[in-house]
Amino acid sequence: MIVVRTRAALTEELERLRPLGETLALVPTMGFLHEGHLSLVDLAGEMGGRVAVSIFVNPLQFGPAEDLSSYPRDEERDLGLLEARGAELVFAPSTEEMYPDGEPRITVSPGALGNRLCGAFRPGHFRGVLTVVARLFGLFRPEVAVFGRKDFQQAVLIRRMVRDLELRVRVETGPIVRERDGLAMSSRNTYLNDDERRDARGLHGALYAARRLYDGGERRADVLLQEVFKVVAEHRQLELQYAELVAPDTLAPLESAQDGSVLALAAFCGTTRLIDNMEL
Repeated sequence: MIVVRTRAALTEELERLRPLGETLALVPTMGFLHEGHLSLVDLAGEMGGRVAVSIFVNPLQFGPAEDLSSYPRDEERDLGLLEARGAELVFAPSTEEMYPDGEPRITVSPGALGNRLCGAFRPGHFRGVLTVVARLFGLFRPEVAVFGRKDFQQAVLIRRMVRDLELRVRVETGPIVRERDGLAMSSRNTYLNDDERRDARGLHGALYAARRLYDGGERRADVLLQEVFKVVAEHRQLELQYAELVAPDTLAPLESAQDGSVLALAAFCGTTRLIDNMEL
């Protein structure tokens, strides 16, 4: 496995890896990898070409009061995990290497889609996400990019960016990988203390309870969401930020559920913000 830290070295290695025009599948990450990330590397490997991973904690997507400085990092461990899973190339740049001219003057606006759900509570977040993803696409020129389903709104926005800007990248999403108790794997789970960790499983419990109602024939969004609110309220460490039933491609709020609709939520568990979602 080759690890590069500069854009020049990345270009050189990409030319070496793809002499015959093989497919390149890119897995962008912010590091501190868990099985969810590694499942995306596995999925990329199934594409039949070369697998590349980026590790970069992107400052553009963090708000002033968010956890940029404390975001968990362990590059040595990450590299060992990636090599064991068959990644061939890792790009791990510094902030100065990724943004050599400082904060970009031209950024990618998510438009109205970026003001929904998480975007309503994290202004500027998705502008930062789309800007760094567009830059990574420009640096790697991948045929395929693989993202996780847990960051559902992010995947919708990236697909829309690719479509609207004709970026010619196929965007694939891998399923949410969960702990045994249902909690969606996240690098931020390490922030949780024991009591918070026990209550955090209520997020999956709430989504699953609503899905049981849906499977039983309930279609009214207000009824499904009331079930979510009820289950979350049973876990004292959880403070729900939002819960919505939305269309999978447009994020539009729905009054009635149908197959493919998505229940999405965000909540604080103690001081840690967690997100989750479930397709009905």
